[in-house]
Amino acid sequence: MIERLIKNEISLKRYRIFKRNKIAVFSLILFLLFNFFSFTAEIWANNKPLIMSYREKIYFPVLFSYHPEEFGIKDTLIVDYRSLNFSDRDWSLWPIIKWNPFEKNEIVESYPSPPSGHNFFGTDDRGRDVFTRLLYGLRYSMIYALLVWAFSFALGTMAGGIMGYFGGRIDFWGQRAVEVLTSVPQFFLLLIIISIFRPNLFWLILVSCLFGWISISYYSRGEFLKNRKREYVEAAKSIGVKRWKIITYHILPNSLTPLITFTPFVIATNITALASLDYLGFGLEIPTPSWGELLGQAQKNFTIAWWLAFYPALALFLTLTMLNLVGDGLRDAMDPHKT
Repeated sequence: MIERLIKNEISLKRYRIFKRNKIAVFSLILFLLFNFFSFTAEIWANNKPLIMSYREKIYFPVLFSYHPEEFGIKDTLIVDYRSLNFSDRDWSLWPIIKWNPFEKNEIVESYPSPPSGHNFFGTDDRGRDVFTRLLYGLRYSMIYALLVWAFSFALGTMAGGIMGYFGGRIDFWGQRAVEVLTSVPQFFLLLIIISIFRPNLFWLILVSCLFGWISISYYSRGEFLKNRKREYVEAAKSIGVKRWKIITYHILPNSLTPLITFTPFVIATNITALASLDYLGFGLEIPTPSWGELLGQAQKNFTIAWWLAFYPALALFLTLTMLNLVGDGLRDAMDPHKT
């Protein structure tokens, strides 16, 4: 099916080389599966039924919000579906995990509580289910990592492409500016900038992109410097093709190989960066589910709550390992000596 969609011969060779790497293919499938469960987490972990029949009427609480008066409740503004008086004729279908990432387990006596039948991975220091927060936390990590990757690659490719194509003074002064930015202690500057603003996902992505494009610009510049003197570029110039068309239609598609190769590694780096910021308290706004925030709790409760360190660290290890294995397979597939 995929091979039929790929008409370009080189792309088809790259796909077949990647497919032969069984570990990379398995890692990619597992990684996509993890993300599927995370981005559909409301179906698997929630404190609302997926569907229920109550007093001869069908409800979808996981999809829609219902007013408490719909169920005859007048003393609160939040519906506790567990406490509804279901009759013999009523029924409900619940998620596998009956906790949402912000809900406190009031059954246990103290927090954090160890793994049990109610909370498979235990609870954090506020009584919230660790497994649920890990599941939802992957979603925020991937949104951050993918958006930072997309914006950084777009800026880096554009900046490096302009310097590489035009050369001369534009390249000289552009490189001097990049060298100045490279000499800045980026991580500490990011912490200072983030501390000024109220941390949220938008600001974290914006601030992270300030320096994320620099490394990409080096590779983009190198590819444009190499490809701008190729025969197909000279031929396009000779027949009067406009400069912007030469850049976008001729040089750019032939300069993306190293950028595509580095994509899984950059995404893995961004996931680690968000976990580090959350661990230090400069990341996502509380109480947003976060792997780094759980690791920060583990440091405070290390002697009494091993599960707060083990499960988030295991989730990070598996995610980063899968991305690196996919990156290795992609690097082999994009190797020009093999295609």
